[in-house]
Amino acid sequence: MPLYIGLISGTSADGIDAALVSIESGQTQLLAHFAHDFSSSMRERIHALCAPGDNEIDRAGALDRALGIEFAEATLALLETAAVKPEQISAIGSHGQTIRHRPPGHSDTPFTWQIGDPNIIAQRTGICTVADLRRRDMAAGGQGAPLVPAFHQSVFTHPQVNRAIINIGGIGNISWLQPGQPALGFDTGPGNTLMDAWILKHQGKKYDANGNWAREGEPDSELLATLLEHPYLARPIPKSTGREDFHLAWLESHHPRVSQLEPQHIQATLLEYTAQTLANHLHSCPNAALGGEAYVCGGGAHNSTLMSRLQALMSGFRVETTDRLGIAPDWVEASAFAWLAHRTLQGLPGNLASVTGACEEVVLGAIYPGRPRA
Repeated sequence: MPLYIGLISGTSADGIDAALVSIESGQTQLLAHFAHDFSSSMRERIHALCAPGDNEIDRAGALDRALGIEFAEATLALLETAAVKPEQISAIGSHGQTIRHRPPGHSDTPFTWQIGDPNIIAQRTGICTVADLRRRDMAAGGQGAPLVPAFHQSVFTHPQVNRAIINIGGIGNISWLQPGQPALGFDTGPGNTLMDAWILKHQGKKYDANGNWAREGEPDSELLATLLEHPYLARPIPKSTGREDFHLAWLESHHPRVSQLEPQHIQATLLEYTAQTLANHLHSCPNAALGGEAYVCGGGAHNSTLMSRLQALMSGFRVETTDRLGIAPDWVEASAFAWLAHRTLQGLPGNLASVTGACEEVVLGAIYPGRPRA
């Protein structure tokens, strides 16, 4: 039974999700998982590199190495948890940590940069590692993101029912799976990133558990209306975004109401912002008026306040988590990068041109061999 490991650190940069999956006869099964938390200093180093600053090359080089070690440690911890030996693993698929994403339409010289040195991962684990998975799609004219909709299409498509797979990580994104039609997928704007940044600043917490703090406030209609004017939200697909567009400094510097409201009301507004941008984008999908099923994954799936708002706003859709489809919400994206590693080793395309806007579907990533096996 071929085994693969997927590794991802998302926009929130709170740690690494590691998933062990089996892939056989077109079937993908999650077998084990491990969450590797970053220290607060590591998270601060990552966030600092997500915006222009001094001495970027040296800082990026040092962080690339440090994250490579962290990804390797997460892999070894997962193997120990699952009682699996490195030689049983066909490959690791490592997304890495995005520190800058400038897709077509955002920049005249588009590029995307993920760090977490795969040479170190392969050397320390002894396992073949597939990484740098986004840039080949961008070389083919695509956004380089999102890549996960190809996995969603493979494992979650229903032959008769419209399905939306909604990932709420730091950034929100939707995969639209319509029977008999090419899959669509795109980033919708902020997921948890603004909410997490706001509560970290005011309460020192990494996230707002269940949206409890947001429930203490009331969304401010004036601030919400201003936030909904962000030009990214009206941009046609294909499109992708990141912390470059939605971050705390943007929120605080461009919106006077932020300094005039009690912090809990800002948190409530940010939650509503995430919910409305997701719902608005879902309703813009082809034939979404016919309704269907919406399955949420990512950290936002645990925010009961946000989930309630999504159900209220997504008329015609039953909103549940991907638990219903057999993969727990926290491990869908990591499983996807294990699946992408499998695709690369098989010489199969990993992107969807209908999602990223690439001129063709291509084999993704670079392969870093593990130790020779006897």
